[in-house]
Amino acid sequence: MKFSLFLPALFLLAAACSMQPTPASLSGSWTQPVPGQPGHVQGMQLLPDGRAVSINMHTLLYQGWQLDGSRLILTGKSMGNGNSSLFTATSTIDSLSRNTLILNTDGTREVYTRMADADGK
Repeated sequence: MKFSLFLPALFLLAAACSMQPTPASLSGSWTQPVPGQPGHVQGMQLLPDGRAVSINMHTLLYQGWQLDGSRLILTGKSMGNGNSSLFTATSTIDSLSRNTLILNTDGTREVYTRMADADGK
C-alpha cells in the first residue's frame, strides 16, 4: 500500500472517531493516572445536571461544570493548608472521542480516559 493512500485514510479514521463536545458527550467519569502513583487514578465526574464531582482528589473539590463552545469550565473549591478558595478553571477541548478526552489548559495538555459506568457503558 502506498503511503500517499494510507495518510488520507488515517485522517478519515481520526475524524470518524472524533465527537462534537456536547453536554451529553462529556457527561461521565473521566480519569488519568496519578503522577508517581502507579495503579491510582484521579479525575472528575461530569453529571448531566451540571454538577461535577472530584475523583480521588481530596484537596480539589469540583462542584460544577459547563460547556462553552469547545471550552470546558469547571468550578469548585480548592482546600489546602487550612485555607480554602473558590476557583474557576477553563480548558479548551482539543479532542473528544467516546473514550478519550484531551484538555488544554494554558498550554498544558491532559489526557483523560472515560471510566465505564456501573452498567458497563
